[in-house]
Amino acid sequence: MMKHIVMFRRLPAVEKNPQLENHLVQWMSDLAKDIEFARSWKVSANELDRPICWDYVLETTFDDAEAVNRYLPHPAHVALVTELKKYFEWVVVDYTEADTQAA
Repeated sequence: MMKHIVMFRRLPAVEKNPQLENHLVQWMSDLAKDIEFARSWKVSANELDRPICWDYVLETTFDDAEAVNRYLPHPAHVALVTELKKYFEWVVVDYTEADTQAA
């Protein structure tokens, strides 16, 4: 399984807009409905107010790197990214999840 983890935070030069932010986060959560080949999908908000923390994390699981590569150009994903770029910056980690049953 391939894990796709994305952390988001409001761009420093963008004024906080709770209504827009809530809309974008909900859209991010709802995107799972359009990505039927995702094995898991979870959006969570940061709960601690520390300068090092990011605001949100998206945790997804796909079968493999090929599935992640199918997801990235998916029209629903591209539409969301177009809007997210106006409000958030993000960092991504993609990794193969270790098989915890083998050992």
